Amino acid sequence: MSSSPKKRNMDGKIPNGSAANGSVMATFSKAFVAEAAWTDKDEFLDVIYWMRQIIGVILGLIWGLLPLKGLIGLVIFFAINCGVIYLYYGSFQKVDDEEYGGPTEILKEGLMTSFSTFLVTWIILYSSLHSDL
Repeated sequence: MSSSPKKRNMDGKIPNGSAANGSVMATFSKAFVAEAAWTDKDEFLDVIYWMRQIIGVILGLIWGLLPLKGLIGLVIFFAINCGVIYLYYGSFQKVDDEEYGGPTEILKEGLMTSFSTFLVTWIILYSSLHSDL
């Protein structure tokens, strides 16, 4: 028997978490629908956060496969990352950025985490493919 208490519904049953999985799938399915209705502020910001992580991994892989290095790689990463997010929320979703604290709040959502993901991916792949050990 587990020592940690489990939360029970009003009828005494333990939920299996399927409702939580359904809401996550609904959130990310709305991410691909133009001008979706975002009822919760955090829901939209979660989509922005995870989009940035995917962009960070993809650009890290591309930069690692190409022998790209230095400041130019960093500048291009920030330009693409911020540009894609700006186009996504401004043109595709057409959200009012003032509801989320202005454009800077949306543009900085998950940026440093994405940058870390990008750097780790870029450095590992570049070092494994282009170093003379």
